[in-house]
Amino acid sequence: MGYKVAVVGATGNVGREMLQILAERNFPVSQAVALASERSIGSEISFGDEDLRVQDLAKFDFAGTDIVLSSAGAKISAQFAPKAAAAGAVVIDNTSHFRMDPDVPLVVPEVNPEAIAGYKKKGIIANPNCSTIQMVVALKPLHDLARIRRVVVSTYQSVSGAGKEAMDELFTQTRAIYVNDPIEKRQFTKQIAFNVIPHIDVFMDDGTTKEEWKMMVETKKILGPSIKVTATCVRVPVFIGHAEAVNVEFENPISADEARAVLRKAKGVSLIDHRADEGYVTPVESAGDDLVFISRLREDITVENGLNLWVVADNLRKGAALNAVQIAERLVKDHLSK
Repeated sequence: MGYKVAVVGATGNVGREMLQILAERNFPVSQAVALASERSIGSEISFGDEDLRVQDLAKFDFAGTDIVLSSAGAKISAQFAPKAAAAGAVVIDNTSHFRMDPDVPLVVPEVNPEAIAGYKKKGIIANPNCSTIQMVVALKPLHDLARIRRVVVSTYQSVSGAGKEAMDELFTQTRAIYVNDPIEKRQFTKQIAFNVIPHIDVFMDDGTTKEEWKMMVETKKILGPSIKVTATCVRVPVFIGHAEAVNVEFENPISADEARAVLRKAKGVSLIDHRADEGYVTPVESAGDDLVFISRLREDITVENGLNLWVVADNLRKGAALNAVQIAERLVKDHLSK
């Protein structure tokens, strides 16, 4: 059985990746539709061996569409996701708009696939924030083993998380430094080339940024409300791939060896943890890969039942497009095909 699949925001970084992954994984697509804003109408987007002509999202009739993968911004999702759901499609939304809606499941398939069933309430499933996704994939097997009490995470997030224009800015600024041209800031509040910026999304009243807040509340919704999370999110001059330094405090005793044993068996995880030069994974190695990589696993002797780990993943794939397609795969397998 094939499904009519529409990708909203098809011309963006994540939208292109969604189409590529649908083709790579042989998702049962009977018809693929690329949707974007008016300025992209008529341009072509690759889908496997096909070239899809981009259609106008504002004028598209979702009747007959089975699944919508949406990654075009929260305001656009707020407008068009309910419209698509009302027409009978199941929307898998990659924006922040629906994530904390109690009637919309927030899903990472390796972590809480059973939550997908909640799509029936509104016809919408939310994809978590990219940094949240890779962290909860790493934490879920450990949580099942020893119950997590508290997480302290510092992120090192690539510029691709802010879109194509942000990637262009890193390239342009880097080139400008080498040729002694003026540095222009458009996408970031400070120079990103050869720098790090502890500011992602808007500031909230308590000094937390919205990105940090997302990691806190989304982790609680996915893993459990009793878990305490504090985050510091930092943009770094890397094109693709997010990294996280994660400190975890557990309710029950857990050793580094016990953690390694459970992580080796975990879905979607690759444990590469050698205490030697090059015995760990960096964002460069994660780019283009579907797995969440865990390295630098060690016990934290400053707290009872503590571990430190280094978590890396491709933010455009597992952090966004791949997770959405994996949700669609489970949706088809467990619900739509029945």
